Amino acid sequence: MNATVIVIFLVIVAMTLVITYYAAKRTNSTSDFYTAGGGLTGWQNGMAIAGDYLSAASFLGIAGSIALFGFDGFLFSIGYLVAYLVVLFIVAEPLRNLGKYTLADMINARFNAKKVRGAAALSSITIVIFYMIAQLVGAGALIQLLFGIDYLWAVLLVGFMMTIYVLFGGMTATSWVQIIKAVLLMVGTVILSFLVLQRFDFSILEMFAQVKTATPHGEAFLNPGVKYTIPLDTISLMLALVLGTAGLPHILMRFFTVRDAKTARSSVMWATWIVGIFYVMTIFLGFGAAAFVGSQKIISTNAAGNMAAPLLAQALGGDILMSFISAVAFATILAVVAGLVLTGASAFAHDIYGQIIKKGKASEREQMLAARYASVGVSVFSILLAIFAQNLNVAFLVSLAFCIAASANLPVIIYTIFWKKFNTTGAISAILTGLISALILVSISPSVMNPEAGAAIITGTPIFPLTNPAIISIPLGFIGGVVGTLLSKESDIKKYAEVKVRANTGGFRQL
Repeated sequence: MNATVIVIFLVIVAMTLVITYYAAKRTNSTSDFYTAGGGLTGWQNGMAIAGDYLSAASFLGIAGSIALFGFDGFLFSIGYLVAYLVVLFIVAEPLRNLGKYTLADMINARFNAKKVRGAAALSSITIVIFYMIAQLVGAGALIQLLFGIDYLWAVLLVGFMMTIYVLFGGMTATSWVQIIKAVLLMVGTVILSFLVLQRFDFSILEMFAQVKTATPHGEAFLNPGVKYTIPLDTISLMLALVLGTAGLPHILMRFFTVRDAKTARSSVMWATWIVGIFYVMTIFLGFGAAAFVGSQKIISTNAAGNMAAPLLAQALGGDILMSFISAVAFATILAVVAGLVLTGASAFAHDIYGQIIKKGKASEREQMLAARYASVGVSVFSILLAIFAQNLNVAFLVSLAFCIAASANLPVIIYTIFWKKFNTTGAISAILTGLISALILVSISPSVMNPEAGAAIITGTPIFPLTNPAIISIPLGFIGGVVGTLLSKESDIKKYAEVKVRANTGGFRQL
């Protein structure tokens, strides 16, 4: 075990724990716990959004996907980046103006019904768990590589630490951990990209020329079709990535941490620049790993390619750089999973317990206790699932969470804002149709069923041919909302007019 690795890891962990300690002193109410009191500035929230968004899937999974599959791996970077345009132009401002703590608050601004809130909370918790599994798989592989400890214990360690951050620090601690992590991640990525370009004499053309012969795929490495041989599968993946961000509850929740819609827009602009620069640099990480590490070593270390970036750091800068990059990756995972746990806990404590079970009459103390108990529950359940997903690529796992978000949450958000005839039945129908169809299609797809033993969770021939079912489940979610609305005669045009004004002007916020 390398002493440098231990020292850098301890520094990162100590820094995050200090942040949590000071944040705990400022977390005295449910508003502090859920949204940091709405006191973050545009640049702070933008960096925190970037820190939340640039997860293990981005740093570990995409680098590995590009290293192993070339252009097909870079599709993740393209999709994740373009997705922010949807968030900026459609979702950010209305969400901030209509909501309070969670996505369900925003929908309930128009439909004050327990069933709608319950369906939205269920969808949010499901997405959080899928996303959490990806982060824990990445964490387990990373700790296993560096310290040589068993994957199970590595996952348990990360799960324990993320729960501490949320239990004591709430959104304030989570936000500042994400901000610091975003800075560290960008620094680490810039260093690696510089070293890769240096090896190619700072010639991008030379880099492209060399990677043509650096992998078993040859020239096909730079063309689509290495991994996604079915064009429809590629389209489906891109739909999930581009539309999914606008429905991710842990990203949407960040817009409640600022004081107004103008600051929310500013947050998205900051996040888009940071995210955009990072995803451009993933090309250098992936191509560098392919050229200087090699696909054989990447796969032998982790079958899904999740360790490509740390292995590249070791190849270019030795153990010291590998230790720093790995520590950054670890901080990345801790920041993202803390945000996810907080989102899942908020959906349960605020929506299900506070609004449905307690009918909005839960005290501050009761809500805080419920949120903390829910944090432990979400963590434990995600850890149990992550144990069985060790050999799956984390970028791919996150794409499934994006698929569910685009199928279940995006239709109801858009209809709530723009369709005056949309009603309670339509809202429930849209959420449940998108959620259930995505889960069923994923469970019978090659993502879960594979004839090769160990390649997926279940050994067998897949029933549904596409690895990501977004091209089917997203339209079903929108259709479900239309059918539910038309089958029900209820409508409240006056309520829609009020919501439309509030969504666009800020006006009166529902408390």
